[in-house]
Amino acid sequence: MPADADMTRRRRSPSLPCAVRVQAAGFALGHRRDGSVRRLVFSLLDIHVRAKRRAGVRSVDVTIDASRGLWARVFSPPPTKGEAAQALPVVVFFHGGGFVLFSAASCYYDRLCRRICRELRAVVVSVNYRLAGPARRFPAAYDDGLAALRYLDANGLAEAAGVAAVDLSSCFLAGDSAGGNMVHHVAQRWAAASAASPSSSTTLRLAGAVLIQPFFGGEERTEEELELDKAALTLSLARTDYYWREFLPEGATRDHPAAHVCGGGEHDVEVAEAFPAAMVAIGGFDLLKGWQARYVEALRGKGKAVRVVEYPGAIHGFCLFPELADSGEFVEEMKLFVQEHRTKRVQ
Repeated sequence: MPADADMTRRRRSPSLPCAVRVQAAGFALGHRRDGSVRRLVFSLLDIHVRAKRRAGVRSVDVTIDASRGLWARVFSPPPTKGEAAQALPVVVFFHGGGFVLFSAASCYYDRLCRRICRELRAVVVSVNYRLAGPARRFPAAYDDGLAALRYLDANGLAEAAGVAAVDLSSCFLAGDSAGGNMVHHVAQRWAAASAASPSSSTTLRLAGAVLIQPFFGGEERTEEELELDKAALTLSLARTDYYWREFLPEGATRDHPAAHVCGGGEHDVEVAEAFPAAMVAIGGFDLLKGWQARYVEALRGKGKAVRVVEYPGAIHGFCLFPELADSGEFVEEMKLFVQEHRTKRVQ
């Protein structure tokens, strides 16, 4: 084994700025040793912010389906000269949190989506899907993600977003952690439905899928899960197990298709022909990176284009911390990905 690889393997924790380490420690305090959530503690950490104009980016909350409390926060970039007549691409974003935590109003996700909107010059639709609960287990979150796409396809966004026009033929799905899991499953559902009804007059076309440290798993413990279980404060095996117990159907194991999307045999990844090109972000200190690497290989095995961006020193959730250089680099990579695949569609 090379000396640098051995050094990385032996390093027990990533190098983090004090501000990030304090926030990660606070997140850890919001969980018990068995992975369950201390709701009162977490509610003090999960600060919600209102939709408003900040740093030039305008945001408004839009109701998608009042009957199930489904809504989205829509971010639109400030106008620039010469762009008035140009339709902007759309990024539909699903937040992370193990299907049980955070919302589109959480300060971390409001800040991240605002940054993506500003840097990519795209309209960002952050979906506030239903969190897991006794009556809201699988597939409630996926249903909400699909409902958000159908809403956009039927209603558009120009008026709500406050922009002249949006290009729904350049629609990208993006999400981190559990949101990255949703990106796969929602994209697959949309692509399968499109294939089943090729003559349907849909305006929305998925141009790409951005999976940021997607939350996949299985009953098997990967080498990376065992090695990195205690490496960072933002995630542990106890927490991932708890999240799956809360989200999956009663009695289901982590080998359920929602979690175990790849691995061959009965766990072979399901990908429709219209599944879009993908970009997958992987962090070196993320205990889920083994599952993410398998996912990449499974997609490539199906003939799908996959761009992988790796950050050796990154913890799970790194993109939420603007203090980390990797976070800024990731947004730049996402910008290039959107530009590349949007250009293909426009031409």
